[in-house]
Amino acid sequence: SMQTSGSNPCSCPSFKLREVASMYFTMIAVFLVILVVALQGSAPRGSDFPYKVPLDPQGLLELSWNVSYPEQAVNFQLLIRDLQFGLLFGMSDRGEFENADLAVLWSDGHNSYFGDAWSDSRGQLHMDSQQDYQLLAARRAPEGLYLLFRRPFSTCDPKDYLIEDGTVHLIYGILEKPVHSLQAINISAIHGGLQRVQLLKPNITIPELPRDMKTMEITAPNVVIPSQETTYWCYMAELPEDFSKHHIIMYEPVVTAGNEALVHHMEVFQCAAEFDSFPHYNGPCDSKMKPERLNYCRHVLAAWAMGAQAFYYPEEAGLAFGGPGSSRYLRLEIHYHNPLVIKGRRDSSGIRLYYTATLRRHDAGIMELGLVYTPVMAIPPGEDSFVLTGYCTDKCTQLALPAAGIRIFASQLHTHLAGRKVVTVLARDGRERQVVNSDGHYSPHFQEIRMLKEVVAVFPGDELITTCTYNTEERSRATVGGFGILEEMCVNYVHYYPQTQLELCKSAVDPGYLHRYFNLVNRFNDDEVCMCPQVSVPQQFFSIPWNTFNRDVLKSLYGFAPISMHCNKSSAVRFPVRMASLPKKLPAVGK
Repeated sequence: SMQTSGSNPCSCPSFKLREVASMYFTMIAVFLVILVVALQGSAPRGSDFPYKVPLDPQGLLELSWNVSYPEQAVNFQLLIRDLQFGLLFGMSDRGEFENADLAVLWSDGHNSYFGDAWSDSRGQLHMDSQQDYQLLAARRAPEGLYLLFRRPFSTCDPKDYLIEDGTVHLIYGILEKPVHSLQAINISAIHGGLQRVQLLKPNITIPELPRDMKTMEITAPNVVIPSQETTYWCYMAELPEDFSKHHIIMYEPVVTAGNEALVHHMEVFQCAAEFDSFPHYNGPCDSKMKPERLNYCRHVLAAWAMGAQAFYYPEEAGLAFGGPGSSRYLRLEIHYHNPLVIKGRRDSSGIRLYYTATLRRHDAGIMELGLVYTPVMAIPPGEDSFVLTGYCTDKCTQLALPAAGIRIFASQLHTHLAGRKVVTVLARDGRERQVVNSDGHYSPHFQEIRMLKEVVAVFPGDELITTCTYNTEERSRATVGGFGILEEMCVNYVHYYPQTQLELCKSAVDPGYLHRYFNLVNRFNDDEVCMCPQVSVPQQFFSIPWNTFNRDVLKSLYGFAPISMHCNKSSAVRFPVRMASLPKKLPAVGK
């Protein structure tokens, strides 16, 4: 797309030959006739393309891909089950059809053409002067047409999308009528949509699995998927009576055949050990009938989102479950996405856990980084990219981490609906050393636990800094931090080993300094912003007139005021850390 996120990392030779060749290729591309019918052949082997996702809700378009890190390229295989007069496939910043980077297959009714194109801010298509989607093959098979093509991560073409780690918004469109030229394709009239995936999967070696490995399926009991666009379904399962401590060493999705496009994401949570029993439940998570106690089932054991593969724990660690001090009760949560409002479809999807009684050397743990859930952190309305940062300070890691440090191997980023980017970096001695996890096209609708490309070692005295970018252009009043869906969060759940007592290492602005901000706003504005102690912080934020001054001072406050640090052992107990400390402005990585 035209918004190439970040600067393109490559240095491009600007020889004329390349330009001449690419212009020549464009001409060929336009006249390139894919002899679709002549290319009868067998379906490509699935093992060549390990990652797979349906693009459209009906499953007519199925994308598979693999990643070549040595060649810095992605190889795509697109199965088109019902080819009419072509299709568009591509990427854009957030899934829009404007400013998109596209591969287009089109037919004028006689001949078929394939080319690399881009759309401008009005959605008008243009042939790209540099052809970066390389068509490798087109084959007919009984199930449909297979298109194989490849695309480098980075192309040095300002019109192209830069493929990075994290979420990628893929877009597709189906041409239902013949078109006489690429420019004649009217984007607003075509039947299309978007699908989010993590294209650049980590190239991890699969750890050896033990001989005594067992499996357990936590699946929905043949439920009828409600005929509405979005449903969160909750089902309670339990472990056997005297289930001793085991380690989960991997898990994978179990998706009912035919429902691949409906099951959007799934999570298995373990309930709190404080309660002896939990009620049975099988129904929508937002139902009035759902027992209140199910809200105490929040400890994540497994999380899967569309397009994700099996999740493996590193060889030296496993996630403990079962045994004393661990609840027997589990809650499965499935998000069904049913935009076609299909009625009466039954589903028994869920997650298959692989576990062992031969415990590995370390228990894996999950730690929360980022911002505390508090209204003192707020985002003014009408902002296109407002930044908030949460700190896990050196004082906290000094106290809570073992001398040998911990190893982070996976991460799940989390915000509510206004979140657009999330990144966590590791700092040591006041310098940023390493990016732990970064998603420049983050979507709150696509939150998965991602294995990291490389394990990150964190030692006592290190800092972990998590920054979230928000968009509130559609909102008319301030968005405060909190648990509600219209409130915001900025969290990175990091998965690490060996498990420590530190469950939460987060910060927020010092409330005393926020109070001074409200006083200042009050002095500068004619409208009374009530600062009386009986008015809550959200109410004070809602009454601020959001002029440039008030916005800029809030940004400065968040950048420079002391922070209040939460360094918690379990849900409530804090490590004895001195509260306020100033956030440090750090030099960025690689600058």
